Amino acid sequence: MVLFPSSLPRTLSAVAAAAVLLGVSGCAQQLSVENADVPAWKATAMPSASGVVAEDAGKILNAQPIDLTEDVPAGKYTLTLACEGGGKAFLAVRSGGKELADLGAACYGARESVKITLPESGPLELSVSSVDAPLIYAYQLVTAD
Repeated sequence: MVLFPSSLPRTLSAVAAAAVLLGVSGCAQQLSVENADVPAWKATAMPSASGVVAEDAGKILNAQPIDLTEDVPAGKYTLTLACEGGGKAFLAVRSGGKELADLGAACYGARESVKITLPESGPLELSVSSVDAPLIYAYQLVTAD
């Protein structure tokens, strides 16, 4: 029978706990939104497209929505939203007091798209929001065939 000093089990427990913490933190590493280079991220997250009518990218650092207005001609469009940082981002689109789209995207590298029709030229109201801030987002409105 081998006898161990009484401190050995405690030492082994501490080493095992440290290994578990290191493993978990390595898996949970996320983008640092506060220091993110948004244009560089957007270049890889959003597809390049011809016929872009409106686009934007930025950071949501708290739960406050970001409201934007774009003048857009009447027509059919594809709206794409991407985000990164964890959680989910939402993009609400209105024109003339009417809701045209409410798009949501998971912020783990996924992009979501929806087709919209703008019956009249005029201001398009866009509101980007998330309860999972901080995150970075990008959207793109492209003419559809």
